[in-house]
Amino acid sequence: MAHAGADTTLDVLGFHCPVPVHETKRALSKMSPGEVILVMTDDPETKIDIPALLNRSGDTLLDVEDEAGEYHYRIRKEAKE
Repeated sequence: MAHAGADTTLDVLGFHCPVPVHETKRALSKMSPGEVILVMTDDPETKIDIPALLNRSGDTLLDVEDEAGEYHYRIRKEAKE
């Protein structure tokens, strides 16, 4: 089920490193440029790991919401050169 402003939602609540980052990377690999994914996690390490992943992948972190220990990342898939 997708949330507003996202084409797809990845719920990895309850999972810890490396699962959220691995699953985010896998989901991004199946997406088309311009699509947005919402990643929902409660692993605080993703605050470092998700930006690091996107730095390598070239995809864009649109925003992060931190709500009561849950982190919601909206990520846009970018076209690869």
